[in-house]
Amino acid sequence: MSARTELVDRPTERRSHAERTAETRERVMNAVIESIAEVGFQRTTAAEIARRAGVTWGAVQHHFGDKEGILMAVLEESFEIFVAALGTPPDKGAALEIRVGIFVSRSWEHFRGTHYRSTFEILRSLPTEIEMPWRREMLEEWRRIWSNFFPESDPKERKSIDLMLYSISVFTGLATTKMLEGRKARTRCRELAFLEETMTQSLGGGGEPG
Repeated sequence: MSARTELVDRPTERRSHAERTAETRERVMNAVIESIAEVGFQRTTAAEIARRAGVTWGAVQHHFGDKEGILMAVLEESFEIFVAALGTPPDKGAALEIRVGIFVSRSWEHFRGTHYRSTFEILRSLPTEIEMPWRREMLEEWRRIWSNFFPESDPKERKSIDLMLYSISVFTGLATTKMLEGRKARTRCRELAFLEETMTQSLGGGGEPG
């Protein structure tokens, strides 16, 4: 059989409409995330999104409706990535120190990444009536994950709630500092180690560190 015959007989792989749609949506959302990380929210215009995604703005509108629709889709995807990264806790029989270490490590991996930076910039720029429901939903998911990692913690107890909110504040604060420092940002090993120590002592019933 000749090479020409082989080429003619070889079946052409065709992507389905759903596959093409999913690919286009992913390219657009990735373009938004990259653009916000590189040039900021204000400069992530419709034209910039379309250019980075390699599609027309009309194609973007076809899939998302408008810029706000894209931003909400990016928030949803970032939220899903966060849940996937933290949603599977270690065995409940694992030592508290191990569970705390895994929780802090996984959390920081998310907060230090471009997905969180995009989420932060989007939420900071959304109208209050949209921003607040998202913050409440994320806090509720954080509470669920926290309870799965630390069943010894009572999610309704004031001390547990304060510790959970404190951990969120540390991660967001370190992430914001990292954004401000840019490429010169240093690792946050000491701060994260102190967070682990604080969580282990508090969750273990040792009280707050002196």
